Amino acid sequence: MKFIRSHLGIKLFFSYFAVIVVGMAVVALTTGVVTPRAYARHLFYMEQELGSGMGMGQGHGQGGMMSDFYANFQATFNESLLIAVLAASATALIVSFFFSQRILGPVNVMKVASRRIAEGHFDERIRSEGEDELSQMAGSFNRMAEQLEQIENMRRRLIGDVAHELRTPLTAIKGSAEGLIDGVLPATVETFQQIHAESERLSRLVDDLQELSRVESGAIQLDVHPVDLTAAIQTVGGRMRHLFNEKRIALTLNLPGVPTLVSADEDRLIQVLTNLMGNALRYTPVGGKVTVTAAAEKAHALISIRDTGIGIPQDQVARIFERFYRVDKSRARAGGGSGIGLTIAMHLVEAHGGRIWAESPGDNKGSVFLFTLPLAG
Repeated sequence: MKFIRSHLGIKLFFSYFAVIVVGMAVVALTTGVVTPRAYARHLFYMEQELGSGMGMGQGHGQGGMMSDFYANFQATFNESLLIAVLAASATALIVSFFFSQRILGPVNVMKVASRRIAEGHFDERIRSEGEDELSQMAGSFNRMAEQLEQIENMRRRLIGDVAHELRTPLTAIKGSAEGLIDGVLPATVETFQQIHAESERLSRLVDDLQELSRVESGAIQLDVHPVDLTAAIQTVGGRMRHLFNEKRIALTLNLPGVPTLVSADEDRLIQVLTNLMGNALRYTPVGGKVTVTAAAEKAHALISIRDTGIGIPQDQVARIFERFYRVDKSRARAGGGSGIGLTIAMHLVEAHGGRIWAESPGDNKGSVFLFTLPLAG
């Protein structure tokens, strides 16, 4: 019994066979009960038509002959029924084995594939044919395998990116420290400021990684309430305007003349705006222009941050919100960006029930980042 319970194929086989056996038992029981009565009834009709008044149990005359006829008929019927049962049983065994193997085959394939995925072979896939439940399960299995493969690739890329990002400031700090120890670098204010700047950069990267971990895991708590979008954009613009002025980049705010209330966490909304406007500032050259526009539509507000910066190649637009992804890595690293500000902004916008995306005509043609937020009811 333990062997049967541990093998799906055996259980399927016996389930098919049990259905056939039960069906045949019902047929045998029904015929055993119904046949004598039906035969007696028809025999009675025959006796009435012949007018002889015969009965099944009368003497050795015609009634005895009828009784012998009934006995022979019943023996013949039972013999035929037995042969039919044996033939049906043999057929049931063959058909049950065939169908159980047809069902068990895809299950065994999935078992082997799942074992290989557990061993780290995330490229394993199952051929899906047909539209039945097993085919749908195979399709779901393949989608799960694809997601696991993507997650594994992202994990490996994240480890490599984090190691690379940490190596740059640590190398600078280590080099400066060794230079001070060996007397190659003078112990001046500029040297210590350089070390401090690299340590600050390292600290920002750690803070950004911690923030990214929280937003990706859904651990952030949003205090959602009606927020004046116009006031939030003006607040961020006021805080960052001196940075735009230092780089001689024109910052223009095209905002509605009346308050536009959105359902959002005000602090998180300001964080999203700061990340997007900071990204535009970082990638826009001196003398460029950044325009922030907000407008209320049917059920949501649309915010766009347009710049005249380096732009995004068409084949890279879809990847712009990936962790540590940079269109121009050298400029981003020189500007101190961690490469995950856009990723954090994407998760925060989606946590509010909005959508965020980027558009760009191409290299050196500027870009625009757009996101939506639900309007306050």
